[in-house]
Amino acid sequence: MRTMYPATEPYDRGMLDVGDGQSIAWRRYGIPGGKPAVFLHGGPGGGCLPDHARTFDPERYDVLLFDQRGCGESTPHVSRFEVDLSTNTTWHLVADIEKLRELMGVERWLVFGGSWGSALALAYAQTRPERVTELVLRGIFTLRRHELAWFYQSGASMLFPEAWQEFLSPIPEAERGDLIGAFGRRLNDPDPEVREEAAIAWSAWEGTLIALLPRPDLVELHRQPEFALAFSRIENHYVRNGGFLEEGQLIRDADRLRHIPGVIVQGRYDMCTPPATAYDLHRAWPEAEFVIVPDAGHAFSEPGITHHLIEATDRFAR
Repeated sequence: MRTMYPATEPYDRGMLDVGDGQSIAWRRYGIPGGKPAVFLHGGPGGGCLPDHARTFDPERYDVLLFDQRGCGESTPHVSRFEVDLSTNTTWHLVADIEKLRELMGVERWLVFGGSWGSALALAYAQTRPERVTELVLRGIFTLRRHELAWFYQSGASMLFPEAWQEFLSPIPEAERGDLIGAFGRRLNDPDPEVREEAAIAWSAWEGTLIALLPRPDLVELHRQPEFALAFSRIENHYVRNGGFLEEGQLIRDADRLRHIPGVIVQGRYDMCTPPATAYDLHRAWPEAEFVIVPDAGHAFSEPGITHHLIEATDRFAR
């Protein structure tokens, strides 16, 4: 079983002004001049962690990690109520990725994305296929209406009823017919106590369901107020707007990827993004390798998922 590469420090880092008053925090890991790659984190609003770089061989890759608009070390941080989200959309992020590619000075690169990062990777690759050498995708999420209903209205709730009750706690009974909308109103309420209560409930629900087995460390991260406020406001903004995508767009346009080598890695017991979506993508893009990990949930750090992701990045490095 493959395990993550040893932790390393970034060899370069900085902030990139991408316009709209937004500055993107980026870091480069590995070896200058190595195989270029970009890592797209989840959420949206999750930010990058140093461990994300550890799915790439530091002796063979030059990998760029960055915090998407409004989260992580990027500015302005969406935990601040006054920060506007109108210039934080899928298509703004696709344009940011292109600016980062130009900053890195490469013509083409491997694109790696998990969870929301898989949706962003698909949007980028379908828009700029000439810039993508390979795709490595995990925990496939395309923001179709039934995917959102499963996680935020009824579905996963039946498997985690205790956590679901905590998720519902900020929302009055009368508003529970549209939980995404009800949370959206509270996450943007002028009262900071209302915002924080809703943010922690929204964020902790996801943190509880990420891994196949309980991961208290992930739940604790998702309960931290600053993280939760940015994560929840950004994520809710995207799901309320269907990812700024046409319904089914990322599966519909998968034919644009058919010349790109790819690997799809999916946990069988993924509660956040169930395998049906990964299978739909596989059917639309049959040339990609499709891997179901039988004893895994959603987290990239689960052993079976890590194993297959590193096998993919190693193979593409060769």
